[in-house]
Amino acid sequence: MIHQIDTTDNVVAFRALAEVTKEDFQRVVVPAVEKLVKQLNEINFLLVLDTDLENFTAGAWLQDAMIGLKHLGKWNRAAIVSDSEEIISFTNGFSYIVPGEFKGFKKLEFNKALNWAEGNI
Repeated sequence: MIHQIDTTDNVVAFRALAEVTKEDFQRVVVPAVEKLVKQLNEINFLLVLDTDLENFTAGAWLQDAMIGLKHLGKWNRAAIVSDSEEIISFTNGFSYIVPGEFKGFKKLEFNKALNWAEGNI
């Protein structure tokens, strides 16, 4: 399941818990990202992973990829919050292959991640 986190108007933020499905992305993530793109013409994104990546269904991964590709040139900043060193390293390397800045943060750095996604750091 994915829940949207209330933030400033220039960021969409989410928390992933337990199993994450295609329907979660379609119901929660896609509308929020589409609204932000219409408002700002860019995406500032934050995702807190409170579940293992194995809990993302194939449909969820497909929806995630579709959002990324549909708005490839719109990504400004994406913060991924996790205590997994592998996820943080992968996220940090993502900036080298796609437009925008991608940065991983530890869960204890949630406020720093949010400030960074908002453009305040």
